[in-house]
Amino acid sequence: MGNRTISLTVNGKAVSAAVEDRTLLIHLLRDQMNLTGPHIGCDTSHCGACTVDLDGRSVKACTVFAVQADGGSVLTIEGMVAPDGTLHALQQAFREHHGLQCGFCTPGMITRAYRLLQENPDPTEEEVRMGISGNLCRCTGYQNIVKAILSAAQTLRTDVQLEAAE
Repeated sequence: MGNRTISLTVNGKAVSAAVEDRTLLIHLLRDQMNLTGPHIGCDTSHCGACTVDLDGRSVKACTVFAVQADGGSVLTIEGMVAPDGTLHALQQAFREHHGLQCGFCTPGMITRAYRLLQENPDPTEEEVRMGISGNLCRCTGYQNIVKAILSAAQTLRTDVQLEAAE
């Protein structure tokens, strides 16, 4: 099993890395790129703590080989923060609405919610619950997570309306 050099964009930056064919995307991100936001929870795609955005879709990085991301674009929780340090509306809403307790699921939950709101900017509570159903939280009971996502959706829609009016 040899090494292969792959190139991809991670959080807006072009990077390349030497990986074995069997290297999982989560290990590339955490071990080689020091992006520790995505967590390793179950290693079986059940918990969603490792969720990242790959080429415009949510994926569980513990089940994607790094070579499958070659040429692709990856967004992690770290890439959601603005260059000036301003939190993304989802990150801010999780903070304001207490959408986390231990925080282990939070990066994957927020990254999944990001894609959900890209696909459906005005979801109902039921649509949010369905949209995050592949991400497990053992602490919160989901109520505040859903509240945070709905709040962020409203903020993002308002921001888009303000930009359109300018």
